[in-house]
Amino acid sequence: MSYLTEPPYRHGTIPKTGVVLINLGTPDAATPTAVRSYLKEFLSDPRVVEIPRLVWWLILNGIILNFRPKQSARKYARVWTADGSPLRVHTELQAKLLRELLGKQLGSPLEVRWAMRYGKPSIADALADLKVANCTRILILPLYPQYAASTTGATYDAVARYLMRVRNVPALRLVRDFHDHPGYITALAAAVREYWATYGRPEKLVMSFHGLPQYTLERGDPYHCECHVTARLLAVALELKDDQWQLTFQSRFGRTQWLQPYTSVTLSQLAKQGMRRVDVVCPGFTSDCLETLEEIGIEAKEEFLTAGGRELHLIPCLNERPDWIQALAELTRSNLGDWVSKDWDAQAQTARAQASAQRARAKGGE
Repeated sequence: MSYLTEPPYRHGTIPKTGVVLINLGTPDAATPTAVRSYLKEFLSDPRVVEIPRLVWWLILNGIILNFRPKQSARKYARVWTADGSPLRVHTELQAKLLRELLGKQLGSPLEVRWAMRYGKPSIADALADLKVANCTRILILPLYPQYAASTTGATYDAVARYLMRVRNVPALRLVRDFHDHPGYITALAAAVREYWATYGRPEKLVMSFHGLPQYTLERGDPYHCECHVTARLLAVALELKDDQWQLTFQSRFGRTQWLQPYTSVTLSQLAKQGMRRVDVVCPGFTSDCLETLEEIGIEAKEEFLTAGGRELHLIPCLNERPDWIQALAELTRSNLGDWVSKDWDAQAQTARAQASAQRARAKGGE
């Protein structure tokens, strides 16, 4: 194996700490060509689809990639913004706001980047950029509150593949999940309360999480359990009775059985039972994206109204809420631990770096 070229090293350079926020991914444009490229990378990952590779290769390349991109591109077009994909826009803004907040809270030199597991910017690109910035310690923070092998696990895979090609490997810390983090739950509850203060309360709150195949639970994936923990904590924070809320799973794909109850089926049932207004919140997504804005805000709403319901409200994700950015900063600081400090002495570190550079020059180094 040949290693990637290391950035030029200079004595006297102060090392930094880096943070990478990572989301799932998005196509570069709402076009069939861009969506096809994205789906091919996404659906080719064995973490995402756990069936025999040869069988899946034939299905993916022979059927799915020939038909699904056009359909998915139309869906993306319904939520695309002037600045691009909503997921990309929100993730980039979250990284910017986190960088600014940590800059006020910490004295240590810190760099914050963002990346997509599938699509651009890639995890490898973000890590390479941090190496150029002289980050010798890096925290990987996937923006998935609940752990799943197909999301957080796949993120770790990509990080490992990059590090296998690096000669000078940085120190690394990984955030596994934050499904029960107090700041995250508090921000979720505040978002729901504020929405209700403006638009009134529904007859039922549906907490819709992204679905996974049933076999993931049977094979030991903790995602299902962590979703239930998040939902219970949010219900407690909102002081909801058991009949005032329900957990569901959305985004089914293929014919296999997925985690239940299904969001679409549940909403139709509630409408047929005479429920007039239902609100949906998506705690598994920290940013609004195709799965929230289009799948719930448009498709699920149409299904609910068709089944006899009157109002379906999608409560926005955390996005750039100040309380969420504060919670994200708390999560980051707790996982950075002794790598950073608010009492970091810039003058002392600069003096040490300059002394190191002078010693190196005296010995003929740079």
